[in-house]
Amino acid sequence: MTSSHFNTVIIGAGQCGVPLARDLAASGRSTALIEAKFVGGTCINTGCTPTKTMVASARVAYLARRGEDYGVHTGPISIDMLKIRDRKRSIVESFRSSSESRLESTKNLELIHGLASFKSDREILIDLPSGKQTSVTAENIVIDTGCRAKILEIPGLSGTPYLDNESVMELDTVPEHLLVLGGGYIGLEFGQMFRRFGSRVTVLQHDPSLLAREDPEISEAITSILTDDGIEIILSADTERVSSRAGGGISLEIKAGGIGRTIAGSHLLVAAGREPNTRSLNLKAADVKIDKHGYIVVNDALQTSTPHIWAAGDVKGGPAFTHISYDDYRVIKQTLLTGKPGSIKGRLVPYTLFIDPELGRVGLTEAAAKEAGYTVKTASMPMTHVARALESDETRGLMKAVIDAKTDQILGCSFLGIEAGEIMTVVEVAMMGKLPYTSLRDAIFSHPGLSESLNNLFADVS
Repeated sequence: MTSSHFNTVIIGAGQCGVPLARDLAASGRSTALIEAKFVGGTCINTGCTPTKTMVASARVAYLARRGEDYGVHTGPISIDMLKIRDRKRSIVESFRSSSESRLESTKNLELIHGLASFKSDREILIDLPSGKQTSVTAENIVIDTGCRAKILEIPGLSGTPYLDNESVMELDTVPEHLLVLGGGYIGLEFGQMFRRFGSRVTVLQHDPSLLAREDPEISEAITSILTDDGIEIILSADTERVSSRAGGGISLEIKAGGIGRTIAGSHLLVAAGREPNTRSLNLKAADVKIDKHGYIVVNDALQTSTPHIWAAGDVKGGPAFTHISYDDYRVIKQTLLTGKPGSIKGRLVPYTLFIDPELGRVGLTEAAAKEAGYTVKTASMPMTHVARALESDETRGLMKAVIDAKTDQILGCSFLGIEAGEIMTVVEVAMMGKLPYTSLRDAIFSHPGLSESLNNLFADVS
């Protein structure tokens, strides 16, 4: 077994690990980047890139069926899952290979494919694809290993064929009836996607509402939209047993509202959350602490309990979004390149749920703001009051903003509607600049654009 020493070793080529490795190497620091599977992490390989590619195909199917609403007659449509899958694979491969090529051509950087585990706080063992083992040592170590699908402990599940967020995108035919365990971001995006491809879809949610962290009116509106799309949603549902049907397909024994029933479907998607990729790391050997769920505990500078080891992205818990992982890169880069610790303290966390229409959210909900002690004012408006939405015949959803009554600062916003993520970004920038809501109320926005809806939204604050 050979061993090499580096200034910095990064475990995981995700959305923090890749740019951080290149920047450290460009500064002259010897750097190793260890990746167990694919360069690019969840985002490029099994998350943002492939899912949004398929969401785009699903939206085309949706609009084609709505052609008559616009005076366009398209006739019957059909879905070619092989073509959709090939398009998805091609884009993923393009993103992945270009990222890997840039890494391999970077001076002072060694890309090592293998599974990493700690031998000590400065030494890492690597199981190589060849079956051999090597090791590296480093002055600094960054962990960016991400998360994987959480599989529930339900009687019968382990012996029943099921899909997760990765395997569901490899289907070559449209499921006849897709059962979705989980009414969170992943479950809802895939549920609507396959409904638009032509599947019958049933979503089973353990909680009494979808997306429980959102404002109740947002959650209710999303439930209504998905129901209108023909998706069956069962709330307060506990799955008690999973089994394969004799003639093929899946059978679920559930209890909803205290009433037991059996649901049959052709396919089962388990989308009940994520769990961190920390089991194989042997973190005890490095004295790196984890919480009860297995996430790595960090401070505001993203340092672990061992000061020369940092953790970034989903593996440290908190918001599991690509852009958060990328901002973690900014924080650790500042620390390692300047010696002045970066910090995640006080940063805004925007996100977009890519159902259709989108949900764009940043900052506090009304309930969270009140719980934090703010006296709040709110502004809300249905998308039926947005001119561009009416002109586009995309009027489902609503806009809501939460405002500090004492300072007129915007505390948060939730936009559910066409291009909601882009409109939310306008408000986020205003929040970053500490602008009062009146600045958006009185601003001149291009007409007829979606952002000009902010004039009307913030004109009705109470």
